[in-house]
Amino acid sequence: MPAITVDDIMVLPRLPRPDVTETQRPVRQIVTAHRQREGAGFEVTRPFPSVDLRAADPFILLDQMGPVAYEPYEAKGAPWHPHRGFETVTYMLDGTMVHHDSQGGGGVIGEGDTQWMTAGSGMLHDELPEEKLVISGGRFHGIQLWVNLPRAQKFATPRYQDLRGSELTLVSSHDGGALVRLIAGEVGGFAGPGSTYTPIAYAHASISPGAQLETPWPQDFTAMAYVLSGSGTAGTDRRPIHTGQLVMFGKGEAITLTADTTQDYGDLEVLLLGGKPLREPVIQYGPFVMNTRAEIIEALEDFQAGRMGTVPAEHLTGRRLGE
Repeated sequence: MPAITVDDIMVLPRLPRPDVTETQRPVRQIVTAHRQREGAGFEVTRPFPSVDLRAADPFILLDQMGPVAYEPYEAKGAPWHPHRGFETVTYMLDGTMVHHDSQGGGGVIGEGDTQWMTAGSGMLHDELPEEKLVISGGRFHGIQLWVNLPRAQKFATPRYQDLRGSELTLVSSHDGGALVRLIAGEVGGFAGPGSTYTPIAYAHASISPGAQLETPWPQDFTAMAYVLSGSGTAGTDRRPIHTGQLVMFGKGEAITLTADTTQDYGDLEVLLLGGKPLREPVIQYGPFVMNTRAEIIEALEDFQAGRMGTVPAEHLTGRRLGE
């Protein structure tokens, strides 16, 4: 599963082990993700928003796309659609994803890469598997996280950040039992390359069978761990967790995750995420995330009037794949 690995984890810088005086965050809630279809009909696994977890401030949504092995011409994506008021973060583990936007931006992200799109004041974009993947079939696995923007940044100028896998900050746990890839924010004195409006921390950890990841976590941030694959326990009281479950931690200064000694495949793969709560009203209508109902109506009107941009002409003309 992991797109970014290292030959010798022991040469990496190490996260500090939390001091005994630092308070371990207790497990507050464990949520099992549900499945649903999005875009043109692809399936996602979604821990939030859900019946069990409606709010994860400052995040709006987390979708796991795959892992799936597509047959030729089976892969689907999300055709042109608008966004306003938040950021989408797409992290690829297998396969490739292509983005286009109404401002002429976007690009291709492959295994280990991250694309950070600040929708801000509004834009149109699409998200599609790369053409050769559609034609030939193949493995596909990605994560999309929606990060809310604070009220003062809801109308920020749209922008893209392409983060190559080689740019991620790689560190190990204090004893070398876990590899942590920092995408954005700071954990244990190490920072990822992503630039964010909303203060967050986002990382992907691979914990070896039987190993434990103990790490400091920003005290004023929320703290969550989503299990991409594998099984283990969360917290010092060792609450059982497995694939497709999200752990919500309570307040404290450090988090602990432990991998079971026996795994069905590889390591315990976990996304670590959290951020500074915005504590602002959230009104969501599909692809628009604002603070008031009036702002949602304004977003709909702006979209219908073309004020969020238009689909570039080269994407309006249909053609056969492979031409």
